[in-house]
Order: sequence, then structure tokens, then C-alpha cells
Amino acid sequence: MKLFDLTGKIALVTGGTHGLGMAMAKGLAGAGAELVINDIDTGRLETAVEEYKSHGFKASGYLFDVTDEKAVVEAVSKIESEIGGIDILVNNAGIIQRTPAIEMEPADFRKVIDVDLVAPFIMAKTVAKGMISRGGGKIINICSMMSELGRDTVSAYASAKGGLKMLTRNLATEWAKHNIQINGIGPGYFATSQTAPIRVDGHPFNEFIIGRTPAGRWGDPEDLAGTAVFLSSKASDFVNGQVVYVDGGILATIGKPSNEQ
Repeated sequence: MKLFDLTGKIALVTGGTHGLGMAMAKGLAGAGAELVINDIDTGRLETAVEEYKSHGFKASGYLFDVTDEKAVVEAVSKIESEIGGIDILVNNAGIIQRTPAIEMEPADFRKVIDVDLVAPFIMAKTVAKGMISRGGGKIINICSMMSELGRDTVSAYASAKGGLKMLTRNLATEWAKHNIQINGIGPGYFATSQTAPIRVDGHPFNEFIIGRTPAGRWGDPEDLAGTAVFLSSKASDFVNGQVVYVDGGILATIGKPSNEQ
């Protein structure tokens, strides 16, 4: 199990205050990593840090906007001064706006791109400088099935996540020589507080997801922990520029006829 041991490693998880980000962060902490989490909301940040500490994890919170390069540079410098060099970066912070493309304002489109694509670039660029000087590190970009597929009303999100997949590959191409592995995780449909209203029995989308997913269920946030640990650990030292889709098999199939049991 030494291959997966993260003891002594410092992991920065952006947006690691709730949902899938928190599930992955708990997985990293459970493998021994010290957590540093970020958010733009003070209350949410403080609540999350207490949640981690209640499980016996070592965790600190830093308030900054991942789209603001000046703020990111200052925050990363402060983290490395107060906590230590960042060994693992998980670019998890993101937003989605569901608006038909014909109705979407360019300003709203740009906002999604800024948070979901430009911010991971800013974070990776800033953190990688320290990783290069220390001889290596791990960067995980949280992609999406929308890195591969289209869907109604999410043109900006899909554009950003498709771009994030290619950013992952390009950064791997540039930084592999520095012993930095940059990979992505593409979550499928997960049972979170955000999806709770559409996961009730009889809801058309709930039935669609269960029928469309070969595993026959929504993902549990904890299903992401193992992949996050793998891509953060020595076990993935020769894995680079890849996106691992944790989706219960959705992308492996075109689905089944509606009358098939």
C-alpha cells in the first residue's frame, strides 16, 4: 500500500468545501495528505475546515478567487510559507449555467469559461513553479463527461470542460520532464445535494440516468476518492495527460432500447 500512501504530502483542493470536491479531499486526507482547501465564501470555508477536522484530518482554509491571478499568486505564496510546498493540486472549483445557446449572453458564456478553464490554468501555472523547483508534483483537473459529450443548455460548460481536457494534455506535454503528472477526472452523474431534487423515484431524469448508466445507479461521491488517491500517489508516476472517467460505464455504451430490461 506504500504506492498509495500520501503521508507527508500537502494537497490543495480548490472549491473543496462541499460536494464532490469534499469527497475527493476526504479521500486524500484518508490516505495521509494534509489538506488545504479554498473557497470564496468565508462561512462555507470555516464550516468545511471544521468538518475535516471532526474526522481527524489536518486541514486549513484559504479565501481567494481562483480566477484572479494576483490573488492566486499571493495565496499560493502564503500557503507555501505557512504550510509547506504544495505536492498535489486538485482543480475542482467550477460553475455551470444552464441556458439554451441561442439565449445565452456572451458575458455569461465567458464567466463559465473563466471559472472552469482559465482558473485551472492560472492555478496550475502558479503551483507548478514550486513543483518544478522541488522536483515534481501531481495536478488533477476535474473534467466532466461534457469533456466528451454535448447536452442541451450547457454549451459554455461543455466548451470549458472540453478545453480543460486539452489543457490537461498540453500541460502534461510541457511539464512531464519536470516529473509533474497532470491528469483529469471526469465524474459521471453523482448523488449530491444539487441532484437531490431530480433523484426522486418517478422523476424522468432519474429514470433516464439509471437506465443510461450500465452500473444502474447514480454515483456515490465516495466513488471518486480512489481515483483521486491514485492520481495523487506514486502509483500513477507514469500516468500523464489522461482523463479517467468515473461514470459507471456511461461513456462505454450507446445505451439500451427503452423496452429492454
